[in-house]
Amino acid sequence: MPAPGLRLRTAPTADLSPRELAAVRALLDDAFTGRFDDEDWAHALGGLHVLASADGQLAGHASLVGRQLIADGRTLRTGYVEAVATAAPMRRRGVGAAVMAEIERLIAGGAELGALASSAAAVNFYRARGWLRWTGPTAALTPGGPVETPDEAVLVLPTPATPAPLDPTGRLVCDWRRGDLW
Repeated sequence: MPAPGLRLRTAPTADLSPRELAAVRALLDDAFTGRFDDEDWAHALGGLHVLASADGQLAGHASLVGRQLIADGRTLRTGYVEAVATAAPMRRRGVGAAVMAEIERLIAGGAELGALASSAAAVNFYRARGWLRWTGPTAALTPGGPVETPDEAVLVLPTPATPAPLDPTGRLVCDWRRGDLW
C-alpha cells in the first residue's frame, strides 16, 4: 500500500528545475551509496522522470528513456528504466511500487518492450511486478562491434505492442552508450 500523502509527478527532463534535478541526483547518490557516477546520471536524463514526494520531500524516483534493443534479430522500441531509488526513510512503504506502476503504464502506452538492468537485491521486486528475467545471452553493440555482457541481470516487460513470440532464452542486444552498457 502506498504511503499516505504520496504524490506522483511525471515530467520530461527539460521541465525539471535545476533545484529538482539536484534533489534527484542527491537522492540517487545516497541510495546507491557512492556507486552512482556521472555516466549513470547521464543515462537517467533525456526522457521522462517519475518523482514521488511526501510532505514536500522527494521520496522516490525513476527515469524512462528510449533505447533500441534487438531480440532474436528484431529491433524493439524499448522504454528503458534507469535510476530507480527510494529515500531511506520511505523504504518499504510503497513508494517504489507507486513509481514503478507509473513507469509501467508509460511503457505499456508507448513502447514495444520495457527493460532494465537490476541489482541482485532488487530482482525479486521486479519479478513480483511481472517483469521477466532475461535468461538468454546478452550483448551490447559497441563502436568495435558486439560485446557479450554475461554478468547482467536484465529484466523485460512485454507490452501489448511486443511482437510475439518473445523468447527470453534468446539473445538480447542493447544499443551503445558510454558507461554501463545496460
